[in-house]
Amino acid sequence: MKKILFVASECAPFIKTGGLADVVGSLPKCFDKKEYDVRVIIPKYMCMNQKWKDKMTYLNHFYMDLCWRRQYVGIMEMEYEGVKYYFIDNEYYFAGDKPYSDVRYDLEKFAFFSRAVLSALPVIDFRPDVIHCHDWQTGLIPVYLHDSFAYGDFYRGIKSIMTIHNLKFQGVWDIDTIKDIAGLSDYYFTSDKLKDYDNGNYLKGGIVYADMVTTVSDTYAQEIKTPFYGEGLDGLMRARSNCLRGIVNGIDYKEYDPATDNLIAKNFSVENFRKEKVKNKTALQKELGLEVNPKKMMIGLVSRLTDQKGLDLIACVMDELCQDAVQFVILGTGEERYENMFRHFDWKYGKDVSANIFYSEELSHKIYAACDAFLMPSLFEPCGLSQLMSLRYGTLPIVRETGGLKDTVQPYNEYENTGTGFSFSNYNAHEMMGTVRYAEHVFYDKKRDWNKMIERAMKADFSWKASAEKYQQLYNDLLG
Repeated sequence: MKKILFVASECAPFIKTGGLADVVGSLPKCFDKKEYDVRVIIPKYMCMNQKWKDKMTYLNHFYMDLCWRRQYVGIMEMEYEGVKYYFIDNEYYFAGDKPYSDVRYDLEKFAFFSRAVLSALPVIDFRPDVIHCHDWQTGLIPVYLHDSFAYGDFYRGIKSIMTIHNLKFQGVWDIDTIKDIAGLSDYYFTSDKLKDYDNGNYLKGGIVYADMVTTVSDTYAQEIKTPFYGEGLDGLMRARSNCLRGIVNGIDYKEYDPATDNLIAKNFSVENFRKEKVKNKTALQKELGLEVNPKKMMIGLVSRLTDQKGLDLIACVMDELCQDAVQFVILGTGEERYENMFRHFDWKYGKDVSANIFYSEELSHKIYAACDAFLMPSLFEPCGLSQLMSLRYGTLPIVRETGGLKDTVQPYNEYENTGTGFSFSNYNAHEMMGTVRYAEHVFYDKKRDWNKMIERAMKADFSWKASAEKYQQLYNDLLG
């Protein structure tokens, strides 16, 4: 039996700010229980929903030295959907109304968390073969395994994996502060270890000291070796390329299932989507006050409204696209200029553009089910989950060929009748517009091809089960 411990700063359904929580919440359930004992450990935040706190049971507590500070470490546990979860409790660090605050405070919080996780292992009587760390918040764990936890039989031989969900976030601050809060000696602050120019860098430490490094798609694993995508760490990624793998994320096929989804107006499946899917479109048109027309092409966009998502490309050509026979439905929040841009187009083209500047899980499901196409022109996209959801609902993605988008969306080929969506390669507004218009042409003039594409999209398998098999292979390779 191989023992695996996932360590992360968030995990659905307990606490979630982004895709990281979905991965940590979904993946552990999918491993073969006869071969793998997979457990998860996250902080016990004050801002967690009370219903989860009520289900936790107290396991133990101890006091731990963190440099010059002595801190309480409480351990709570809970079993949920067949997986054992542990929660590290400390009200000084995990108070507040959201899981993250300013970086300086977060650096200390997650230095405490990383040390507490390793210190708690003998207390919970679980010695993992592999500690699977996620993002910069857990970057110190591989470092500590080589430092203060390198001695003694309990920790010797524990392997570590560092998974990068988004290389943009690294946990960087000046060296003196990091030395002080992490309790690491000068030895670790050279440019081949945690030193990053004149700063200390948690994620860099994790990448240097982990036995394996993974990221959330094959293409992103290649891209981060280049200066454009490497966020200053491309040299390190090239140096570690023999230990670097890309494994694409999945989505929960029970939660995102058009045949059983109770959030959408009309259920449908790959067998009957030709008749039933369109009923979701007319229901959404009515709900959002758009022109009700089942034959009009509808394009969806569910996203954080930030630069990363390619919204400046949309800003360039949105006026032109609104002259076409299409409708746009936007859902999300983010940078003020993008929120206002979409509000402006909603005001200007009210019958054809609906901007919903908030987040609603229910409305997101309705958009995936109702739209004909889904626009995702990202500047970079480590994996991306929206395109996987839209494929599942037979809503064809229009994407830029980057990261996980390139790995999961097969571009339409009219000569071979293959593909599950549309893509363009250069980060260019007019190239994007050309691709959207090509999709419009197929939608209006080649309906049979369009429907065949929907069929292929809905049959594609991006469930967590497929990802879990690749992670199992990775653990097996690491443990020999």
